[in-house]
Amino acid sequence: MISLEEALRRILKDLHPLESEGIPISRAQGRVSAESILSPMDVPPFDNSAMDGYAVRSEDVQNASPSQPRTLQIVGRLAAGSDSQFTLGAGQAVRVFTGSPVPPGSDAVVMQEDTQPLPSDRNAVLVLDAAKPFENMRLRGEDIKKAALLVAKGSVLGFAQLGVIAAVGLDQVRVIAKPLVGIVATGSELREPGTPLLPGQIYESNRIAIASLLRSCGVDAKTYPLVPDSLEETQRSLALACDECDVVLTTGGVSVGDYDYVKDAFTRIGGVIDVWKIAVKPGKPFVFGHRKAVPLFGLPGNPVSAAVSFQLLVRPALARLRGIINWQPRTLRGVTSEPLRNSADRRHFMRVSLRSDGTIASAGPQGSHVLSSLCTSIGLLDMPPQSLIPAGTAVEVITWE
Repeated sequence: MISLEEALRRILKDLHPLESEGIPISRAQGRVSAESILSPMDVPPFDNSAMDGYAVRSEDVQNASPSQPRTLQIVGRLAAGSDSQFTLGAGQAVRVFTGSPVPPGSDAVVMQEDTQPLPSDRNAVLVLDAAKPFENMRLRGEDIKKAALLVAKGSVLGFAQLGVIAAVGLDQVRVIAKPLVGIVATGSELREPGTPLLPGQIYESNRIAIASLLRSCGVDAKTYPLVPDSLEETQRSLALACDECDVVLTTGGVSVGDYDYVKDAFTRIGGVIDVWKIAVKPGKPFVFGHRKAVPLFGLPGNPVSAAVSFQLLVRPALARLRGIINWQPRTLRGVTSEPLRNSADRRHFMRVSLRSDGTIASAGPQGSHVLSSLCTSIGLLDMPPQSLIPAGTAVEVITWE
């Protein structure tokens, strides 16, 4: 057995991001930027009003108050989206609205609430409050300067990144190609959900669960038919998946039983095994290898072991293939509400839950076949061999997504 850290080092050392492609920003949600994006323009591109009100010269209203209002002549109106046709002179104002360009000569905007119409002159306004220079104005380049870094290479494109890209007029972005992951489940005892069970058979659940985890990683999944415990059938399924996908992920058939054929089948189709057996619980019978440029992840058949192995070893590898720079697992900090013990001689990634009071507790039975405790868990707590974590201890949990 090797340590988790050594296994991860071996997995990541030869993995590189896939090729890049240009796509519309409307389809770029969750993708990874293949290049750093610099702004081609200033944002905002012109000085504009942050309020509905009047563009003024601040020196004209510096002592304005309700008891001593200043009277300014209105020389025009500027709606948002219009082009300024005015140059403001002393004692003048221009009616503006949120987003309106601020006309040359003005250096402040007085809010509409701080003004009153002059009954005797519809082309004049009473200013009831002073305005400082640049008050209630959005200055050109205040948000983003031309040539400023918008998105760093290797960043995941979320709503904020896509919004800022659109705000500078770009409609295309170059991203890392999305990996296609083939999922192969092995075991003669497995049956598809929705079909009758015979004695000794169980419903296969790993593919649907793993496909969901893959989608949370921002990759596409292709599910292959169930494979019986046959060396020839396993070879045939693995070869097809390797030919059609960027990554192959199997569940079951990676331990030491007489019917565990994944390792042998993989080497027979030209694959090379780089990692086998990890010193963790659950998830000890894990396999990693490669066939040419296609990596293979062989997960245990027990559903919990498969999910834990995916979280610890597959997720960081997919982040590397997607081109994410400086990827780290998502974590949650909390305090234990009860003592937690690992009596095993292997490192244990315990399923834990988040209670309503914000404390961390065991999610329930920790057997690698117990799916119910996956449903109540928020993530995994890394516990050293032969360890006890007392109640009230601050801990960090690796969350599922």
